[in-house]
Amino acid sequence: MLPLAALIGAALASPAQAALSDTIHPFVSATYSYEDNLLRLPDGVPGPQGSRSDSLTQLQAGLLFERPIGRQILTGQAKVSRVSFNHYDQLNYNGKDVSADWQWFVLRNFSGHVGASYAQVLTPFTDYHSSERNLRTTRREYADGNWRFHPSWQVHGGVSSTKYEYDLASQRYINRTEDSSDVGLDYLAASGSRFGVLARHIKGSYPNQPIVAGTVIDNGYKQDDLKANVYWLINGVTQLQVLAGRSRRDYNFFTGYNGSGANGRVTVFWQPLGKVKFTASTWREYQAIESTLVNSGLVRGASLGANWAISAKLMADASMRHDRRNFNVINPVTLAGAPSDSGNLVQAGLTYTPIQSVQLNVSAFRDTRTGSVYLGTGGYTAKGMSLTATGQF
Repeated sequence: MLPLAALIGAALASPAQAALSDTIHPFVSATYSYEDNLLRLPDGVPGPQGSRSDSLTQLQAGLLFERPIGRQILTGQAKVSRVSFNHYDQLNYNGKDVSADWQWFVLRNFSGHVGASYAQVLTPFTDYHSSERNLRTTRREYADGNWRFHPSWQVHGGVSSTKYEYDLASQRYINRTEDSSDVGLDYLAASGSRFGVLARHIKGSYPNQPIVAGTVIDNGYKQDDLKANVYWLINGVTQLQVLAGRSRRDYNFFTGYNGSGANGRVTVFWQPLGKVKFTASTWREYQAIESTLVNSGLVRGASLGANWAISAKLMADASMRHDRRNFNVINPVTLAGAPSDSGNLVQAGLTYTPIQSVQLNVSAFRDTRTGSVYLGTGGYTAKGMSLTATGQF
């Protein structure tokens, strides 16, 4: 698997068919945000520094690139940001986000991708409500390939590795690496639809293993999936995307949480009118939890989103999401209450494009979560808004 620097270096050193001005697109943006419960504190709990609310500014600069190299195509982005908080200024940080993808083609029937990414952001406060700065770094490398051995059939396979690291000492126990490999077979219909099956193996490794009551806790796991992999063009206005089936997950230490069952995600795209598009999803998936008491859980949820092109220059969007999380605790001590919670998120926004290279956006959200007595957390409500201006050159 090629590292990110090698991919970018190959692109800059190779002859290109497009001029630099058609390949690299710099951009800048500025965002002002306000949240009335920044740290997602339980209702009625005061902020650790007096205030529950805060405002922040984010300045961002970067570039997007797309460069043909013969039949190959290299795309990616690189951006840096400075995020400054008005009240909780100890959270100020510099963000980084770099990614590159090489779409390769060999002969007529072989194709695939090789890529890598790196991102550094502030860890969300959903499950960890401390005012201490905790940056999360994510590194990912991947490679995949397809062989279309018949006009209507293809086989494909891929591997990926994703590494998560946290700055704060109290959260380093959830530093982890997730390695995945998969293989699949697809039927390619003349309509453009795809119907296939996918087998995947996932291994999660946790290098920093906590010690509880003198016992070393290994939070690692293995998961095997067998899923339908479908993209169905039902008609001109409706598409269905399915990656769902059955999964088996086995934990290295907490074997009592081992289990199997339905797992995956189903998404419907519906565009009944040319200017309005709806997206609906439902899922039942294992997900990582960034908390001091739990590190993973089974999440069930659903979402609905809409986009409306009001005019050539004005776009509106809105979405709502509901989820319920059942946790796997790292502490073997039995606590009172159910190891679960549920949340709802509603958000809406307007985007105005006065000229092609400039966008102005205003958005607002409302986020609620029930909390869990089992985890010692209370329910919270958070509301906020943001204003963003973006320019691309």
